[in-house]
Amino acid sequence: MKRRGFIKKATAATAGAFMAPYILPSGRLFAATGARVVDHVVFCLFAGGVRNLESVHKADGNLMPNTLVGNESISTDIASGVQSLGQVGTTRLQEMGTLYKEFRFAQGPTGHFSGHSSVMTGVYNLNDINIRQRPQTPTVFEYYRKHSDPAANALNAWWVSNALGPYPALNYSSHPEYGALYGANYIQPASIISNAGYQALGNPKTFTQNQNNLVGQMRGFFDNNFESQTIAGSAGISNAKSDIPEVQQFLLDSLQEAAGGQYENPWGLGGMSPDMFNIFFAEKVIQRFQPELLVVNMQDVDVCHGNFTSYANNLMRADYALAHLWQTIQSTAGMANNTIMIALPEHGRNLLPNTVIDPYGRYALDHTNDDMSREIFCLVVGPNGKVVQNQVISQVQGQSIDVVPTIAKILGFYDDVSGFLPGQPLNAALA
Repeated sequence: MKRRGFIKKATAATAGAFMAPYILPSGRLFAATGARVVDHVVFCLFAGGVRNLESVHKADGNLMPNTLVGNESISTDIASGVQSLGQVGTTRLQEMGTLYKEFRFAQGPTGHFSGHSSVMTGVYNLNDINIRQRPQTPTVFEYYRKHSDPAANALNAWWVSNALGPYPALNYSSHPEYGALYGANYIQPASIISNAGYQALGNPKTFTQNQNNLVGQMRGFFDNNFESQTIAGSAGISNAKSDIPEVQQFLLDSLQEAAGGQYENPWGLGGMSPDMFNIFFAEKVIQRFQPELLVVNMQDVDVCHGNFTSYANNLMRADYALAHLWQTIQSTAGMANNTIMIALPEHGRNLLPNTVIDPYGRYALDHTNDDMSREIFCLVVGPNGKVVQNQVISQVQGQSIDVVPTIAKILGFYDDVSGFLPGQPLNAALA
């Protein structure tokens, strides 16, 4: 049997390795847990590089009408290139929480992976980053799973990204005291959940016990003869044995629904952009598992390197998707009124343009460490009484590395990790 075919069948049949219950390295069977603000956090990286000028300062009109209060008209020169998608609900997200208009990505290279890594680890990377390596400091998933209740298994932690490249590396770090044992379930749905994915993975073979034993022997053989391993701690995280059928069924259902055309236009907008599809699949995770911690990103606005007007149009789509995500949270039993959503770009974009001009006469923008590329916003949305409602903080306050301690405080384990984190919880947003 060829190795490729073996991996395909084995993966579909087992949907992950087994993991026994564990005793924490500290020697405690149960981690200390503080009081929670709510039981769920959804963290959305409104990413791709978004400039405050086009978002919260509305220099070209309100390009985020589902998020921001205001009906400012889109600039006439680009208006025909920006499609309004309408309102998801009657209330803007800004009104349901606290908006930090002058947040900062204060240190480190203003690159996408650097920004993602900093905000998901709570530590700035001040040196060049090797995108082929995992972060050296723990991710928010590892802090959550190690220092929260033992019930915080892998089904409660998900990382859904709209691109591959280095992003799978952010589901756990190389830190020797954390790592894969505490990582999140990771998926990049656009590369798997499709008709082509169904053709490859949608009809898995069900192994007998004897066949499973043979698979285990073959896995051991390959692990001993190839660089990549299938054991926890090297290749990826493991779900508990009892959770594996649920993960397998979720993936099979998703593949079958995709093959049946149910994912082509589920929001009735005429089609799904990559950002929308990624948010849509994160919503499927929410509806199936009600995770306590989910991180999802968007990146379509990064077309701004070559087309400013498309950037503005994709900003409008990202805004719609963010509001749709919140609407799904509020319509999901267990998460409605028990979830705080945090959204922010990983970094901004430059003040000065590059030399590329789009069909509407606008110059394109890169992100190369100038002051404006460090200016971002942060939105914290949640239930009244848990999050301060309809609050706008206009002075410079808060930075990227504050998100991890904020999540830790919301989910009740900040006292266990505060000594490891340079940032502070965003207390001004919490009621």
